[in-house]
Amino acid sequence: MANENPDWGASKIHGELQKLGFVVSERSVARYLRRVGRRGDPCKRWLTFLQNHREAIVAMDFFTVPTVTFQLLYCFFVIEHSRRKILHFNVTRHPTAEWVIQQLREAFPEAGRYRYAILDRDSKLDADVLAFLKATGLKPKRTSFQVPWQNGIAERWVGGCRRELLDHAIPRNEQHLRRLVRDYVAYFQEDGIHDALGKDTPNRRPVERSPSPQATAISSARLGGLHHRYSWRAA
Repeated sequence: MANENPDWGASKIHGELQKLGFVVSERSVARYLRRVGRRGDPCKRWLTFLQNHREAIVAMDFFTVPTVTFQLLYCFFVIEHSRRKILHFNVTRHPTAEWVIQQLREAFPEAGRYRYAILDRDSKLDADVLAFLKATGLKPKRTSFQVPWQNGIAERWVGGCRRELLDHAIPRNEQHLRRLVRDYVAYFQEDGIHDALGKDTPNRRPVERSPSPQATAISSARLGGLHHRYSWRAA
């Protein structure tokens, strides 16, 4: 019981033992659990949490982008877990907790269906940010120190944004980076195919059937020709 239910304490295990007809004191069960020590794999517990609540989870993070003049810009974004939709993003040269709270106001203008917010231990995501999240109805879930996989959905989005866009374009300034990321978000949500979504897009791109045997597949450039979307053109 202790191994299969790492969150169970002595009281619950004692109750289960009683239901099986065992005569043992709760104090004895507690002594046994102390000898067992730490139970369960924390990695598995975190993954179970993500799997069981993915419809109600959002994640947020920062990533940095240098400009052509070597200024450092910060891009903040909020992404939902279930469909990988970007709920909000913005760019700034001077990220502060007050600025983050304003972004969260825009991301969550009213109480929604989300219950949990995953965020790392960045100093910009301070106690005021946590208090705002709680007031919005979200329960903050901090990741462990230097464990990026615990915020894997956000980390993968950053990696994709870099590989598919930012490795091929150097922003001139804050406005230019904001436009680039806006275009990438549109491509990501409307056109990009994702294995985790069953070869679909976050906004559910419909299957387009050939209108006739003579129809031709055509490509439409996305992100300045870095990527393409394909569709049918009637003959």
